[in-house]
Amino acid sequence: MRDDARPLAVFDLDGTLADTTHRQHFLEGARRDWQGFFSAAADDPPLAEGVRLVLASERECEVVYLTGRPERCRRDTLAWLARQGLPDGRLLMRRDDDRRPARLTKLEMLKRLGREHDVRVLVDDDELVCDAAEAAGFAVTRARWAMPSPVLEDAQEREGRT
Repeated sequence: MRDDARPLAVFDLDGTLADTTHRQHFLEGARRDWQGFFSAAADDPPLAEGVRLVLASERECEVVYLTGRPERCRRDTLAWLARQGLPDGRLLMRRDDDRRPARLTKLEMLKRLGREHDVRVLVDDDELVCDAAEAAGFAVTRARWAMPSPVLEDAQEREGRT
């Protein structure tokens, strides 16, 4: 671990900083429209509590964004972060072909970060991701300020899509 680095505050996007309610209809039914779901992310309203927490964390920590969104969404995601006035920070995304559950992909990336930096906190809305991070010894803030979505939870766990 580097001594000169500020600790990290790691933030999820969907359901933590971004309100995905308006695009969840793309995931309903037998045939989920992933292209539509991710394309509509550019129009997500921000979640005030998550934004407030990022801005407060920035004072003492380096901000890192850790999302289950696929890499192909990078440009739109960076543009969304900038439009919300959120601090610059590394954006870690899943590979386009990675379909593992979010609790596995995110924990792997979090552990990689933890080998070189002090991870002060992970802020995420996915209970399984939070459970896995806590079991691995990370401090967690559970983002419970958005409306829970069983459809999105299923997508995160079973389909490894977000």
